[in-house]
Amino acid sequence: MQGTVDGFSYGLVTPVVAYLMACLGGALGLRCTTRSMLVESWRPGWLALGSAAIGSGIWTMHFIAMMGFTVGEVPVHYDRPTTYASLGVAIVMVGVGIFIVGYKGARGAALFTGGTITGLGVASMHYLGMAGLRLDGRLQYNTLTVAASVVIAMAAATAALWAAGQVRGFAWSVGASLVMGLAVSGMHYTGMAALSVHLHGTADPSAGDTPAALLAPMLIGPLAFLGLAGIVVLFDPLIVAGRQDRPRAEPKPGVPAHAPAEPASARRLTRGARAPQNR
Repeated sequence: MQGTVDGFSYGLVTPVVAYLMACLGGALGLRCTTRSMLVESWRPGWLALGSAAIGSGIWTMHFIAMMGFTVGEVPVHYDRPTTYASLGVAIVMVGVGIFIVGYKGARGAALFTGGTITGLGVASMHYLGMAGLRLDGRLQYNTLTVAASVVIAMAAATAALWAAGQVRGFAWSVGASLVMGLAVSGMHYTGMAALSVHLHGTADPSAGDTPAALLAPMLIGPLAFLGLAGIVVLFDPLIVAGRQDRPRAEPKPGVPAHAPAEPASARRLTRGARAPQNR
């Protein structure tokens, strides 16, 4: 028996909020990636924070969107270990891609490799999260539509990492995060379009908790982490301004590194002493 799948049971509320969460996670993660490219200090820490922010953002986006997912004939439940495992996969795979770009630069083979791995991380999170669905039926996917969703994820992740690597200020990274949010949302709903549910039987779909009630408690941790990451970004002046740290000037031979500056009066007297005399 074919199940009646509805991904918009709350109308536009869940898609819009999900997109905004994907943009928030992308913005924080890409700004942290940009920060790591500006300076050498604490680069692994910034890249790790960026990876966790992007991973948490796309995971939160997915399950906010899934709050609107219902199957008309049966109740839907979620397996918690599989659901949380999808969060771990997202953070780890996105982290691998971001570390490649953070250390090798957002260009050439490094950009392609990092973007591909990041995109695959987004897709893996989605389909592993869908594997956590529990209902009296079987999930089936259209292969071509699934392939299209993976391509969307890889292409957009590559574009977002390239934009983050340009280091052109806050507005540039915001634009990249909007692209990344659109990519994650597009990948999600393309993947959902590939889904069909074959039921083993029917039951009262109102039995038990709603998907929103089931998923809301699981979202508290990632949402709190995104808030903390936002505070870190907000209070780092370099990351907001998009400035580069200027390297310290190398000391001249024979001059101590911290030699005091020559007073202006002494410089004037020296120039006067060296000036040619009028004859």
